[in-house]
Amino acid sequence: MLHYIGVDGGGTKTALISSDKNRSVVTQAATTGSSWREHGADGVAALISDAIRSLNCKNIGGIAMGLPCYGESEEGDAALALELKKALPDIPLYLTNDVEVGWAGAFSLRPGIHLVAGTGSIAYGVSSDGQSARSGGWDDFFSDEGSAYWIARQGMELFSKQSDGRVPEGALLGIIRDEFALKSDVDLIDYIFKHYGTDRRGRAALQLLVKKAALAGDTAASKIYLDAASELFMMAGAVKRKLNMQNVGWQVSYSGGVFKAGDLILDPLRELIEADGGILLTPEHSPVEGALLLAIDKFS
Repeated sequence: MLHYIGVDGGGTKTALISSDKNRSVVTQAATTGSSWREHGADGVAALISDAIRSLNCKNIGGIAMGLPCYGESEEGDAALALELKKALPDIPLYLTNDVEVGWAGAFSLRPGIHLVAGTGSIAYGVSSDGQSARSGGWDDFFSDEGSAYWIARQGMELFSKQSDGRVPEGALLGIIRDEFALKSDVDLIDYIFKHYGTDRRGRAALQLLVKKAALAGDTAASKIYLDAASELFMMAGAVKRKLNMQNVGWQVSYSGGVFKAGDLILDPLRELIEADGGILLTPEHSPVEGALLLAIDKFS
């Protein structure tokens, strides 16, 4: 029996799943983040190949991998592909950006637009004639709007403004003071530098403090989620226009940790999409299951 493997990579974690072509799940595994920009092409190839071996699949018919940063650097893509082929010789591989496996799972390979808002953010869609397009996902320094990293950055900015009197105080102020046991608010600068440094994932996790403040009634923190929804809607709308999708009934789905904020992000996003004639759908399958669907579709 041939096994097919799907890999959903991310900045924080990587999920794997295998099955036969009838999608009877055989095994699942997980490992750490798989961004080649953080771990190097050889590092990503090593951690993914180790995780694949842990699945104990004897005969592999093909692997589809959705990986962060793939498709954003010709040199990086080539290096990653080379290292993966060396680590997994004689196995058919399909490499793509992690947003495509999110789309594949959410829509079971049917036309639609998928939003990913995890550590970073990006939109990807496929039209009824098989054309594809993406929007967003440039870089956390000047893009990734609506992502956990972006929300966390907006939240830390809000804390600084609440602290020094530029805006009225809200629940976020006390939440961050308590979280980091700050003796003085400016101690946050040193704390972030010492404990997070350039740790993108750790900084993105600070989004949870913004969520906590919003749920505690901090209207300024809630507005950050409204703004995030607006940014994500712009990405989806850009893909819709690129693919010449109809203005009525266009479909959007989603995945990523930001959406665990629930109604804080989903309600305003739904309102924006529906006002534009679209529909926000709960994803049918997870991104890793989408990667598996791609592997079966391309190699069985």
